[in-house]
Amino acid sequence: MTAVGRRRAAAYLAEQLDAFGVTHVFMVPAVLRRTLAEIERRTPIVAVHTHGEKSAAYMADGYARVARRPAVCMAQQVGALNLAAGLRDATLASSPVVALTGGNPPLDGRHGLYQAADDLPAFDAYTKFNRAITDPADIPDTLHAAFGAAASGNPGPVHVQFEGQEGEIDGREADFPPAAPLVLPAPPPVDPAGLNAIADRLATAVRPVILSGGGVLKAGATAAVRRLSAEAGIPVATSLSGRGVIAETDPLALGVIGTYSRESANQVLHEADVVLVLGSSTGSMVTNFWRMPTPQADVLQIDIDPEMIGRNLPAFAGAAGDLDSAVSELAARASSFRRARPEWRARIEARRAAWLDKRRAFAGSDTAPIRPERLCAELTAALPADGVMVVDTGHAGMWMASMFEITAPTQTYIRSSGHLGWAFSAAFGAKCAVPERPVIAFTGDLGFWYHIAEIETAVRHGINTVTVVNNNHSGNQSRRGFVLAYDGDETDRSRDLWVHREVNFAAIANEIGALGIRVKDPSQIAPALHRGLDAGQPTVIDIVTDIDAVAPLAWDPEGWVQKY
Repeated sequence: MTAVGRRRAAAYLAEQLDAFGVTHVFMVPAVLRRTLAEIERRTPIVAVHTHGEKSAAYMADGYARVARRPAVCMAQQVGALNLAAGLRDATLASSPVVALTGGNPPLDGRHGLYQAADDLPAFDAYTKFNRAITDPADIPDTLHAAFGAAASGNPGPVHVQFEGQEGEIDGREADFPPAAPLVLPAPPPVDPAGLNAIADRLATAVRPVILSGGGVLKAGATAAVRRLSAEAGIPVATSLSGRGVIAETDPLALGVIGTYSRESANQVLHEADVVLVLGSSTGSMVTNFWRMPTPQADVLQIDIDPEMIGRNLPAFAGAAGDLDSAVSELAARASSFRRARPEWRARIEARRAAWLDKRRAFAGSDTAPIRPERLCAELTAALPADGVMVVDTGHAGMWMASMFEITAPTQTYIRSSGHLGWAFSAAFGAKCAVPERPVIAFTGDLGFWYHIAEIETAVRHGINTVTVVNNNHSGNQSRRGFVLAYDGDETDRSRDLWVHREVNFAAIANEIGALGIRVKDPSQIAPALHRGLDAGQPTVIDIVTDIDAVAPLAWDPEGWVQKY
């Protein structure tokens, strides 16, 4: 690396991004042009030019979640708010995305510059760190602070605005230090008193459950959670974001709980007397709108963020700090609270068996149009042990939460935190992060339409993901709501609001240069998936599914209807 000395900011930026371990930047030109030129001259970093700022943010988000380190997206000033909109999912998922944008140049008191606006405040709501740079000498400290904020504590997106609509400040000179790697503080240790209280309550639990959230994956504590579960004989449920900590075929795995969930998992959690919550924000999705655990259960909670302890659920005992070391300590002490609990295990097995029987009836369906349950079962069988599954929200998220299974803890599952269309683009970022691993995106036709132009991006850059489209030519998750709005009368007009033209996405993919495969017969799903995984090129598999297949609502003992 270049020694300290006076040089252009662009050269320092390129070398510093490389020193941070950045391998890709996802962007819409033109921004930081000189930096991009220096990146090409000095580093192996790949600039992925997308067709929209929002999809660039989603790609960086997918990269960051799979690699578990900061990923970069960029936009010039006029596209900055599009990039900010794309950061919203990263905010909800606590994903370390670094957004770099252009900003207002000095105008010497003049006003009305074409495309200029003060965008910086718009990033405040969606970032942990938001700062503008007007002096190139401030770049080193600001860049280290931004990347450090993104990756430390509870991770999250950050934003740095560079002076000049295209960040032209990178053409100015200053005295820059040598590029240096990112150094993060060690996570704080958990308070021993809090951990002791948790262990003491686990020792007396009759029907305990571990609830593993996304923070477990971020902390690298998956092995510790599996060890604690096995040593103490306590079953593990997961949030959608915590999926992958344990194989869902494991006898101690309950599956996903919450609003998008496995029926038997919700049933078991409603009956638990002690719930150990690890790395979860206990938001509406994982608690089925704060209806579980029930008030009769004692909640024990460990999280990196002290504000999460007791935030939504009163905590019987809690401890903030490093999840991996805390759970490892509990696992080492598991003999003190290991109990056979035969009645509890039998209850869990009965719930699981009943759910599997119900699932099996649809998962093996040979009907056409294809049932989504059959599609999810085929995806379960096809995803390799090192595969990455990237899933959209809406019905895509509901079907996959209940009907798809993680079969190995070496698989990775990431999902949209609420923004339809996220998965298709995020899968490209995931593939860039782990090019040696197979990556499958699962979305519906409505979600696929959002960023369909990015097929060309994948073809141009050789990003070889497999995108599976659950194509029922509709947004039929909205069906229930429109029927209610029209007083139970499903009129042609109400259908116009959620039913779309049927389109052959495989034909579009083939025209752009990807591999497109259209499937109408359920027996052809598996061959299509294996062909896509072996193709070595971007693949779109268009599955024609039943428009009348509606994903089940979450199980609740009172038959509660979702109101939010």
